[in-house]
Order: sequence, then C-alpha cells, then structure tokens
Amino acid sequence: MKYKGVLFDCDGTLVDTLGDISASMNTAHEKRGFPPLPPEEYASKVGWGIKRLAFLCLPEASRTEALAAELAAEAAAQYHENPLVYTRPYPGIEDLLAALKQRKIKTAVLTNKPDSVARLVISGLFPKAFFDVIQGEVKGQPRKPAPACAWDIIERLGLVPGEVIFAGDSEIDIETGLNAECLPVGVSWGYRSREIIEKAGARFIVNKPEEILELL
Repeated sequence: MKYKGVLFDCDGTLVDTLGDISASMNTAHEKRGFPPLPPEEYASKVGWGIKRLAFLCLPEASRTEALAAELAAEAAAQYHENPLVYTRPYPGIEDLLAALKQRKIKTAVLTNKPDSVARLVISGLFPKAFFDVIQGEVKGQPRKPAPACAWDIIERLGLVPGEVIFAGDSEIDIETGLNAECLPVGVSWGYRSREIIEKAGARFIVNKPEEILELL
C-alpha cells in the first residue's frame, strides 16, 4: 500500500461550515452597519484564513487591512462561541474515516481556520481516535499553501510526503499538496467548482468520500 496517510482540509472537505462562518461574520458586519451576505456568497471567499475572509466580505469601498483585522477579531470571537450550530460532516465522511482507521492509515486535519476553532469543530463532530493530528492557523506559523505546515504534520505522523494524500476542495489545498510533494486530490462536494480544482492541478477529483479508499 503506497499511501499511508491522508491530510484533510476541514471546511468544504470534511464538514460544511458555511452556516456558522457566515453567521459569525455577518454579526460582526452588522454591528458596523454593513449588510449581511447570504451563506452561499462565502463559498468562494473561505480558505485563506479569517482575516482574508473579512477583507473579501467588506464592500469594496470599505476594504482596508485595518478594518478587516477588526472585523476578523470580532467574527473569530463569535465563531469560537458558536462553532457548531449549523456545521455538520458531509455524508459519507464518518464512514470514510472509520475505514481509514481500520486500515491503519494515519489521518490529520490541516486548515487555515483558527486553531482553537478547528479543534472545537473536529472534536465536537468526530471521535477523538479519527485523527492523529489537528492543526489550524497559529499566529506566526506558516499556513496553507506553504508546504512547511504540511511537512510538519507529515513528520509528526512518521511519514514522508510521497506516502501522503492531501485532500481538499479548493485551489489552496491543491497548491498545498503540490508544494508539499503529496498526492493532491480534489473533492467535488465542497465550496469550489470542479473547474477551479482541476485548473489548480489536482491529480484526481473524487465525487464521494469512499472514492479516496480506491486511491490507496
């Protein structure tokens, strides 16, 4: 068996988080008099971290790094308090994770959402044994698509990049997988279109979680 580990993105790959992300960001926006955005408008904006999300969600005339940082901090606090109101795993994900554990495949989560929130979401929805490592964004440390964050996890798993599948729903995940010299696999059920993840360089695109097992 060539592949001995799978690194998963979180949002749009393991779980659908748009409801809680949009609720938190919209609360921060409305406090400052900005109009809320419908959850579906967040789909193309998530993935780069909460500061970038806050910037993209502002009206263009109001986009400044300082204001985005303030909104990001407020939204992060809201999200930390309410991370699991609407968030749910995608169909088939729990069965996939159970099958990977049964096959003794090591698994990890690498996300650009704040580390504390990532841990709340994953631990609140999945058994502890499902993941060997959970890693979100930590101030001062590399984040996706920098390969260093993936390499750190791979080393902690006791593997090498060529033994690892990197699965995600966005161009950011595919770029990370390529940069880290893993097998970049796109998932079609997430927040980006198939065209975007194909263009980013995904080696495979799966339509159902169980198809990842076939790649092993």
